Amino acid sequence: MQADVTILGGGPVGATLALLLARATSRPERIVLCRPRRPAVVSADTTADPRSMALNHGSRVLLASLGAWPAGGADILHVHVSQKGRLGRTHISHADFGVPALGTVVPYPGIVEALDAALALSGITIRAGEPAAILRQEGDAAVVGQDGQEWTTRACVHAEGGTFDHQARNDLHRDYGQHAVLAIVRASRPRPGWAWERFTTEGPLALLPYPAGPAHDTGRYALVWCCRPGHAERLAALDDGAFADALGRTFGTRLGGFAAAGPRHRYPLGINLRRHVVDGVTVAIGNAAQTLHPVAGQGMNLGLRDAARLAESLAPLLRDPSARAAPLLSAYARARGADRWLTSGLTDFMPRIFATGLAPVEHACGLALLGLDVSRTLRGPLARQLMEGLRA
Repeated sequence: MQADVTILGGGPVGATLALLLARATSRPERIVLCRPRRPAVVSADTTADPRSMALNHGSRVLLASLGAWPAGGADILHVHVSQKGRLGRTHISHADFGVPALGTVVPYPGIVEALDAALALSGITIRAGEPAAILRQEGDAAVVGQDGQEWTTRACVHAEGGTFDHQARNDLHRDYGQHAVLAIVRASRPRPGWAWERFTTEGPLALLPYPAGPAHDTGRYALVWCCRPGHAERLAALDDGAFADALGRTFGTRLGGFAAAGPRHRYPLGINLRRHVVDGVTVAIGNAAQTLHPVAGQGMNLGLRDAARLAESLAPLLRDPSARAAPLLSAYARARGADRWLTSGLTDFMPRIFATGLAPVEHACGLALLGLDVSRTLRGPLARQLMEGLRA
């Protein structure tokens, strides 16, 4: 078998890239998507996968164009940003930018299900099994192996997970000394369409509107609470009532009281950024190229922008049998550099600057939030970056 493009990783970023490439060719079977073997039906049970993705406006437009926009999401119409114990806040509204929503919160399994439905109609070759690997590069092609079978491909894309060399100068790694506690909670006085980002000296705490559950179970929020590892461990071990009380003390009373609406999960936080994403005819995108702090929910949105730009870059390869992948991939890397570094820089800077514990810095952060709030000229570029990114 010979493929035009082989994609390693069947998550949302890899699946989106495959669908975009399929639109650019009359032979979608020459696009190979390799992913781990999994059940045919994806469960929407957040107990199994607690991740909730805040897909921004640009991601919504992209997925909708592929017929892969998941149903039943909770729209974010307003974002309220503040810091605990200090003055200053910023309010960002969808009305300021003429968009129906700043973003939409969707459980991760729902995104996978919508993309799987689109893939089933695409004609793309899907190989499910053990993780595939690049065995070697030969001239203008790579040899990929999976489950004892090998094939050549003109371009190969790492699209899920990453192996970062933390000792190498080529990769950037930072451990934030924070863990994220994930949970679904219910508020007694919910504000539909509002998302909240509250910075504390231990890290940011985000409450995102969450889709209604069975029997119109409303008032639910996806919680991402970033704090020191020991604190996160204690929070994860609390009973539901004590956990809800702790959340109320940290967040405040804007949404009334809280009640737990599901199990809690936690994981360590760090940034991993691959400085060079291209090697010959191979390229890394999404989590294979960068993993970010969850502040502002930019990780998947950045990965989907990677996929959109890479599909544009590889279109000539699909149209011309004599085209070479290496120069196309090099051009892709140059085009994506600014957006990658700006987005990763913002998500690296925010959780660290607000968590210094230094009063002068905290007051300066409060003044910055106030300045953003009163000046649309200042607020606009930041909001546009979070909604759409730099799409060179």
